Amino acid sequence: MNKLTDTYTLNNGVKIPVIGFGTWQSKDGEEAYQAVKAALDAGYRHIDTAAAYGNEESVGKAIKDSGVAREDLFVTSKLWNEDHGYEATKKALDLSLQKLGLDYLDLYLIHWPNPVKFRDEWQQKNAESWRAMEEALEAGKVRAIGVSNFRPHHLDELLKTAKVTPAVNQIFLNPSDTEDKVVAYNKEHGILSEAYSPLGTGKIFSIPELKEIAEKYHKSVAQVVIRWSLQHGFLPLPKSVHAERIQQNTEVFDFELSADDMKTIDGFHGQAGAPTDPDTATF
Repeated sequence: MNKLTDTYTLNNGVKIPVIGFGTWQSKDGEEAYQAVKAALDAGYRHIDTAAAYGNEESVGKAIKDSGVAREDLFVTSKLWNEDHGYEATKKALDLSLQKLGLDYLDLYLIHWPNPVKFRDEWQQKNAESWRAMEEALEAGKVRAIGVSNFRPHHLDELLKTAKVTPAVNQIFLNPSDTEDKVVAYNKEHGILSEAYSPLGTGKIFSIPELKEIAEKYHKSVAQVVIRWSLQHGFLPLPKSVHAERIQQNTEVFDFELSADDMKTIDGFHGQAGAPTDPDTATF
């Protein structure tokens, strides 16, 4: 891997750029629009959004105004918790496409496995949503389908009825929690581990040892952590609304972390938060 447009190959043969631009917590309107525009100007070709982020329209407008050809882009959105079930999923996907102004998505994910609304029947609702997503895949509305925040027991249940194995599991992956059990399960099933919050929603910057490592490589803490993610074979989705940082976060292909430094960074468990437990989440 030596550039931003290098790709991983998903389990269905679709290629996905090795770094994506995250838009979680980017406000709809000018903030999200300018951030995505800056990312596309900086060379990102992989944009990650979700119905729950409430910014699909701004993301879509930035994509349109960027002038980048649709076939050169990889766009992800996600199914929100209110919309689990067969018919609701079909409608939610159509609405996301409409808001984004796109004919198809490159990747569509079930955002959370066990929403409060369906806590007594999450297995069945996920199976129904997945069936709708498999049909969308066949119809060409999406090029790949996957999940987010799923733990092994959620994936086991899904795979009981799934015809298509998820291509991606997007999880909270950063030096504060390497989610080893989930990553091992993903690997075993040919599911790519995508890292949302690869910078620990900013908390990673308060780890002093990371600053020392960054200085050694003449890089920023963010660049070091994105590089760490890539060397683990993860797909990081760094998010920023500052053009300068958006650009900086792409400059991670001209250095390599030593095995010792990788091991040190692996040891920062719990220092920048932990993932939300999907089975007890209150949404």
